[in-house]
Amino acid sequence: MNWRDRISIDPSIHHGKPCIKGTRVPVSVIVGSIADGDTPARIIEAWPHLTRDDIEAVLRFAATLAGVADRIPVEVDGEVDAYTDQGG
Repeated sequence: MNWRDRISIDPSIHHGKPCIKGTRVPVSVIVGSIADGDTPARIIEAWPHLTRDDIEAVLRFAATLAGVADRIPVEVDGEVDAYTDQGG
């Protein structure tokens, strides 16, 4: 599966944040839900218009970004505020 078939980045939807195509569900919400321990079944229960393929695409998208990240977000007062260069 190619995540590009299911993820879109459109400046007119959520200020250009990656979302599941055809929805306003941000990729970050799905990744966060999984990180919090939600199962794909629970996520689909919350958003019935999503599919397991959508969730798999989100994880592939996140894995792709993690593989090319060269900066780590710095958390300030619980918010991601800036980035730090980890280039050495």
